[in-house]
Amino acid sequence: MGVKVSVLAIDAGNSKTDVALIGEDGAVLATARGGGFQPPVVGVEAAIDVLAEALERAVAELPETGGPRATLSSLAPPGSAVHLSACLANADLPVEEAELAAALEARGWASSVEVRNDTFAILRAGVDEPRGVAVVCGAGINCVGMTPDGRTARFPAIGRISGDWGGGAGLAEEALWFAARAEDGRGEASELARALPGHFGLGSMYALIEALHRGAIPMARRHELTPVLFATAAAGDAVALALVERLADEVVAMASVTLARLGLLEEEVPVLLGGSVLAARHPQLDDRITALLAARAPKAEVRVVSEPPVLGAALLGLDRTGAGPEVHRRLRGQYA
Repeated sequence: MGVKVSVLAIDAGNSKTDVALIGEDGAVLATARGGGFQPPVVGVEAAIDVLAEALERAVAELPETGGPRATLSSLAPPGSAVHLSACLANADLPVEEAELAAALEARGWASSVEVRNDTFAILRAGVDEPRGVAVVCGAGINCVGMTPDGRTARFPAIGRISGDWGGGAGLAEEALWFAARAEDGRGEASELARALPGHFGLGSMYALIEALHRGAIPMARRHELTPVLFATAAAGDAVALALVERLADEVVAMASVTLARLGLLEEEVPVLLGGSVLAARHPQLDDRITALLAARAPKAEVRVVSEPPVLGAALLGLDRTGAGPEVHRRLRGQYA
């Protein structure tokens, strides 16, 4: 093989997978995108097959340099030093990371393998060194932190049984609950009772409840109601605003606890926000997060991550290989 690959970087979410093949000098040699990574749904081996398909497409894009055409199985011959850095959705617990790492090692694609939850990719993508905290709020909510000496802090983040509140799916459910009670009189009046069914062209919460229950509107479409919740809050609805404020409280609670665990509460440190809900930059949510975190961690720098998570997976891989700062800078520059 004519091209030397140093890191196989994978960022795999529930809906899509991004891969990048990184050279020893930090050059991005090839990239590809594949389907979602869902081992709880399809099983571990079938989920890894999805990663394999994306990696094979990336390998097919490697430039030829006079040697034989590279294949996925040829990237890590005996004695090589190819590292696989995989940041994966549904790797929520350390035991799951270990199980997935073992399954990836068995494929023989790399001489070393490290698996992390995909939230670590978002964190590492947004910092120049592996130091900081990231809170991600998309379909669910999660928070991780890390320091250059290898210490990490995290939560199980597997739903209500692990104490979680928030995420797009959770916010939609909460909005539906309050809207239903607002319409039938059990709860406080709220514009949500009109806005949520109105999003689907329906005239009442009763009609929306029936449509969701009987499948006329797929339950999977509930996520569409999260932006409606924020718009209703921005228009001044007290019930919707209370939900937005509670989400801000949860984000700050996760971030400040993680900072405390790592001994960073009193230090200048980035707190990164990612995921579709936080990246939407809702002013009421942003302002409350900034104000609350300033009170609990006054030196923290809050900002939204704009870099792609696969960059974070690649940087974590370079961290593991011991690549120097110039290699890191070259890699980051290609995603600027």
